[in-house]
Amino acid sequence: MQRILLILLIIFLPLSVIGEMLHWSEVALFAIACAAIIPLAGVMGRATESIAIHSGPKIGGLMNATFGNAVELIIAFFALQKGLTSVVQASLTGSVIGNLLLVAGLSFLVGGIKYPQQKFNQTIAGTNSAMMLLGVVVALVIPAIFHLSNPSIDMSLSIGVSVVVLILYLLGLFFSLYTHRNLFNYTEDMEEEEAEWSMGKAITILAVATAAVAYESELLVHTITGVSETLGWSEVFIGVIIVAIVGNAAEHSSAILMAWKNKMDVALEIAVGSSLQIAMFVTPVLVFASLALGNPMSLVFSWPELAAMALSVLLINFLAQDGESNWLEGAMALGAYVIIGLGFYYL
Repeated sequence: MQRILLILLIIFLPLSVIGEMLHWSEVALFAIACAAIIPLAGVMGRATESIAIHSGPKIGGLMNATFGNAVELIIAFFALQKGLTSVVQASLTGSVIGNLLLVAGLSFLVGGIKYPQQKFNQTIAGTNSAMMLLGVVVALVIPAIFHLSNPSIDMSLSIGVSVVVLILYLLGLFFSLYTHRNLFNYTEDMEEEEAEWSMGKAITILAVATAAVAYESELLVHTITGVSETLGWSEVFIGVIIVAIVGNAAEHSSAILMAWKNKMDVALEIAVGSSLQIAMFVTPVLVFASLALGNPMSLVFSWPELAAMALSVLLINFLAQDGESNWLEGAMALGAYVIIGLGFYYL
């Protein structure tokens, strides 16, 4: 897998620079930028993991929780800078449903093909599920409901909700990394791992990869409107499906690999934990960033987006409540993702 990502990086990173210099079509540049971001996200993930292992389980867990969705943050930053708030909201929606249904679904399916029944820690799954219900069903649905009664409270309510959600997310980190660390075994496992790179090399690689992701993200964002007009895809569909999958592709492959190795705790933590980061960390941070950039983004999502996220949370909670998974549950989650994707395509 790492060799494939390296080949993609060697091919598409220079190609994107050449394409921009030669003014290739926006559709071509969009596709090339997507193909370049996928391996770059993988490199950033590997560098972050090495830094986390060198830092120890507590700081390492915080590093993974903070930088786990750095690619999505970078793409969203450039989209906000250009005023594409609807694309940012769509990409956040896509990241949540993609991790919960696509990644978890593929993990259940692939792992279930090899192992008839796979088990995972119900305590971790239950805590993350409760946080997801708060981060999506409460924190994102409430602003939309109150917006119906008083549209003028959009940003004021969004800022207040963002502050509360961010505080609760930090409390959740404190719970899992300090007060109840013994319940979350994946942090203990980090002590036994060997870092792929030295601390200095990992920091250097992370810095270079971040700069490259920033370049590719800016290129991707600047071509979204042209791609939408040329292919007839709505910007919402591009955000929900294309941008979200590109930003999470490296994590997708990691979760599926863990499921194939019968490490469902890790696979589920990647899927649900990443969605949790999006809903309770990335989204509030982007609300504040949008204010700084002069293009305010409220937490008032469209009703199809809210319905898709809420139903995804409820479905994965139902599938994970018994602490076991099988391939049929994975197929059901994937089927739900395809149905939602079709809905956004025809929206």
